[in-house]
Amino acid sequence: MEKVDTKTTRTKNGTARLMELAATKKPLMIASVVLSALASIISFVPYISIYYIVGEIMSVYPNFQSLDVHRTIGFGWIAFGGILGNVLFYFFALICSHLAAFGTLYELKVKFAFHLAKLPLGFHLTIGSGKMRKIMDENIEKVEGFIAHQLPDIVAAIVAPIVMVAILLIFDWRFGLAAIVGILVAFGLEFKAYGNAGAKTMMNQYQNAIEDMNNASVEYIRGITVVKAFRQTVYSFRRLHETIKSYTKFVIPYTLSWENYMSGFTTIVNNIYLFLIPVGIFLGLRTTNYESFATTFIFYLIFVPSISSVMMKIMYVSSSGMQIIGGVERMDDILRNEPLAETDTPETCKGHDIVFQDVSFSYDVNKDASALTNVSFHANQGEVTAIVGPSGGGKSTIAHLIPRFFDVTEGSIQIDNVDIRKMNLDYLMKKVSFVFQDVFLFKQSIMDNIRIGNLSATDEEVIAAAEAAQCHEFIKRLPQGYHTVIGTKGVHLSGGEQQRIVIARAIVKNAPIIVLDEATAFTDPENEYLIQKAFEKLMDKKTVIMIAHRLSTIRSANKIIVMDKGVLVEQGSHDELMKKKSKYYDMWEMYTKSLDWKIHSKEEGRINA
Repeated sequence: MEKVDTKTTRTKNGTARLMELAATKKPLMIASVVLSALASIISFVPYISIYYIVGEIMSVYPNFQSLDVHRTIGFGWIAFGGILGNVLFYFFALICSHLAAFGTLYELKVKFAFHLAKLPLGFHLTIGSGKMRKIMDENIEKVEGFIAHQLPDIVAAIVAPIVMVAILLIFDWRFGLAAIVGILVAFGLEFKAYGNAGAKTMMNQYQNAIEDMNNASVEYIRGITVVKAFRQTVYSFRRLHETIKSYTKFVIPYTLSWENYMSGFTTIVNNIYLFLIPVGIFLGLRTTNYESFATTFIFYLIFVPSISSVMMKIMYVSSSGMQIIGGVERMDDILRNEPLAETDTPETCKGHDIVFQDVSFSYDVNKDASALTNVSFHANQGEVTAIVGPSGGGKSTIAHLIPRFFDVTEGSIQIDNVDIRKMNLDYLMKKVSFVFQDVFLFKQSIMDNIRIGNLSATDEEVIAAAEAAQCHEFIKRLPQGYHTVIGTKGVHLSGGEQQRIVIARAIVKNAPIIVLDEATAFTDPENEYLIQKAFEKLMDKKTVIMIAHRLSTIRSANKIIVMDKGVLVEQGSHDELMKKKSKYYDMWEMYTKSLDWKIHSKEEGRINA
């Protein structure tokens, strides 16, 4: 697979970057540019033919019987040929540009997906699925639109004005200058609207707002059951509501600020003849050759309306170009994210003890807030190391750092005395199985969903893993058993059932290191007990990192790590920590009291009182 040239994306931007992307299919693009230029030139042939037709008519006025009909019809056929040539050349230009666009789009999406696969998993946890969907689908698709449509139009927008100005000046420079004055005034208004510094800022804000709304919309749709259950509306979902308000707040005023410029621009380009009439009156009063004057004046009155189509195309290309450039910049922002560095001399390990040595980590290196600060502990192979603490304490961050979703800011994480940064990433991922709080199942068969953990696993091994995860019984009750496709024909699994499918996926992988982040969060007490029994087989002779809020699930752990605000405050077995009567002791007391908590009715309250 060809790698993306991220160095190029750092040095080129704007139109230069778009042209660089278009140049990946150079022969097709050259053909498209040449054909589009020819189409633009030929499009003016009918106007030149009209000039000579008017000349023929004026030369015999008022004696039309002496008109050279054959010559006049000949000019008519030339005009028709110009129209036909314009259509054919532009048609073939679009064929070439579309072939180039589709090829470029395919290569760009493959390269982009390949680059995403190389980025650390932590990057995907933080960027947001809505934003990534917009970049992957909409922004990259705009590159196809630019190459297929905008690039031929850009060529036309460059060539057409040159030819148009030449024609304006050739037949009568005085009328030509009058028309050019109108064009310059219109250009000035367009430049005022698009060329000001606020336009670039607005486009960046626009792209940010759209991405924020995409992220919030995806989250809103995912939580629609909660919204409906509590009879809420979009206004109750603060994040989506705020992103819509933020978008509206700057888009409407900015759009209104263009009102005068664009109204003036549209009025002028559609009425260039108003600049010609005073000149025509002035020249008509002083001419002695009325035949030549009338021919030229009529020609210019017929010709100048074509200026509006040329100018509107330039405006359209400018507007579309700004949006496409903004989308490409978002794509390049992703491409600038470097994959995790891999050593040229990767090391391997035989044992699977995990050592955190003075580990500090921050999700944003530019901010002072740290998710972990000087964390050190040793998780022995064949033992369960539990990590507990209040929300935001750094438990899940530790789980993310072990399979190297992110690289530590300071310190090191070692497996069998080998820094994980010195291991090949594929090798490291084979060493670790993990089950996180967020469960994701693909819309495919349950057999395939479990087999993702080990693509070479046989059906028997998949079923054995499902039995160990206590999900074999409910799978057998499904319409097609293990071949049932999740999410089709009314087949839906509960949260606990989905969690057990994911646990089966980890079991079939059979990795020597197990990371469990609230793996039993959605199970009822009965199934929790069965899953804990299944874990005994899964965790045999393996290094297990277990994160839990329910302290009962980790009471028998060999070692318990207590985290608070990113700092390791104490560690030891349950009994050792209870004797210390510190942070863990307080957490245990609160937990046991919560188990005894009951809901009382008002009457019971009065009686108990």
